[in-house]
Amino acid sequence: MSSMVYIRLRKKVTAHAGKILRLRDVAQVIADEPYATVREIPVYEPDFKEGNLAVLDLIDVVRRIRSAFPGLDVRSIGPAQVIIELQAERIRPRLWWVAGVWLLLFVGSALAIMNFHTDVSMREVHERIYYLMTGQHVHEPLVLQIPYSLGIGIGMIVFFNHLFKRRLNDEPSPLELEMYLYQEHLDQYVIEHEKQKERTQS
Repeated sequence: MSSMVYIRLRKKVTAHAGKILRLRDVAQVIADEPYATVREIPVYEPDFKEGNLAVLDLIDVVRRIRSAFPGLDVRSIGPAQVIIELQAERIRPRLWWVAGVWLLLFVGSALAIMNFHTDVSMREVHERIYYLMTGQHVHEPLVLQIPYSLGIGIGMIVFFNHLFKRRLNDEPSPLELEMYLYQEHLDQYVIEHEKQKERTQS
């Protein structure tokens, strides 16, 4: 009976150019002691010429394992591809760039909120609510406008489930869920695109 090794490819890994990825980098491996070195088999060498995303197929991984250990029985569990994201050396953003982006987002979101309130006549609504509650006409009902303005900020904190870097609870925010779904669709597209490219080249 031949010895067996079980591998489970990771969904996505990050790599730097020039660093060879070994089996342990792209998969979880269970192997008997005589074959423990199977984890060190090189399976992929990142190259920016291929772009910043690449797909490593299970067949290629098994082929490399069988080449190094011909008598080894390889069993796969889980996904059939692993996405490799190539990362260049991180450049620290400049202060003026961060300040410019922050200012742009701040002004844009403020204008969006003000335009929305203008469209729905929020000031007139506050005046009308104040009149219904007190029977007095007031041009600027601050007793309603100030709590309402604070409520917008508190509501955004609760909605996004973050206060700076601190999470309010363990539940994902709607934005995190949308980003997760977007990443899932993007990964699936990359896999299908790479398969189509390989079929075209072959």
